[in-house]
Amino acid sequence: MESIWARGMLVAAAILVIRIQLLAFTGANVIGVNYGLNGDNLPPPEQVIDLYGRCQINFVRLFEPRHEVLEALRGRPQLLSLGTKNEEIQSIASSQQASDEWVKTHVVPFVDNVNIGYITVGNEVIPGTNAQYVGQAINNILNSLNNYGITKQIKVTTVLPGTSLASSYPPSAGAFTNEAAAVLKDIAQNLWHRGFPIMINVYPYFAYASDPSHISLDYALFQSKDPVVRDGPYLYYNLFDAMVDAFHSALEKIDVPNVTLAISESGWPSAGNEPYTSIENAQKYNKNLMDHVLGGKGTPRRPGQTFDTFLFEMFNENQKPAGVEQNFGFFYPNMQPIYPFWPC
Repeated sequence: MESIWARGMLVAAAILVIRIQLLAFTGANVIGVNYGLNGDNLPPPEQVIDLYGRCQINFVRLFEPRHEVLEALRGRPQLLSLGTKNEEIQSIASSQQASDEWVKTHVVPFVDNVNIGYITVGNEVIPGTNAQYVGQAINNILNSLNNYGITKQIKVTTVLPGTSLASSYPPSAGAFTNEAAAVLKDIAQNLWHRGFPIMINVYPYFAYASDPSHISLDYALFQSKDPVVRDGPYLYYNLFDAMVDAFHSALEKIDVPNVTLAISESGWPSAGNEPYTSIENAQKYNKNLMDHVLGGKGTPRRPGQTFDTFLFEMFNENQKPAGVEQNFGFFYPNMQPIYPFWPC
């Protein structure tokens, strides 16, 4: 007999069909999925991009410029976030010619029929040895886009990890590490003036799993009925909002309060660390996160502010470290869903 939970998941998937159809009608594009390639059994990119289309997933985030994926995206409607490799940042920052060559190789051949919306300079390199190069690399990439006459707006930004924060609780105490703050003020001011967001990776799962005696599962899964954290005038019903607002507070402390944020990664593993990981928890988190983002409520510190959001991730990838890292996917490598979620 089909379980009540399984029937509920199917109903949730049916509701999601309606939500996505309404978004397509209104032209609102806010939800995407990361496309990782750390597996030796993944389907060809053409089939993967077909799957994005069948599932009505509007955004694709690619961590590095894989041309086989860019070719598969030609003529497709999906918006692409295209990343540089972390090891390329210093070269791009140090030489306008190297930056021009990167854009010539990875953007110019595709920009006319691939919908590139973002270029991310590095993934989680602030703080770190490459952090000092990120700001100049962003500027050089922007110069290169101009040098090649690319007039469509491509937002050039970077991706911050939670470890860029020295403190995050309560959210009003959010502050960057000294190393991160030293480079982020200029980067954030530049992005704010251009109207570009900073991307952040936000994982309530890891916070919950590391301290389940103090963080409730309901708070991590957007299921709390009453406020769990009271931070001055701000009431927090879910951990995601608290983590995002810690970044907002940190940006306020470096005098760039108005730069917006986008969510480059967020998700919940379906296995690998039981009982904290399960198919049920993964489905609940991702569904509730999507509802939260599509609802447009923003966060307590930024009510009504919307976030472009990329869920993590498309497939379980067998070349990642064993455990939870291999189990964030929505699909198995054979493209069968791990649980009902997308309308496909």
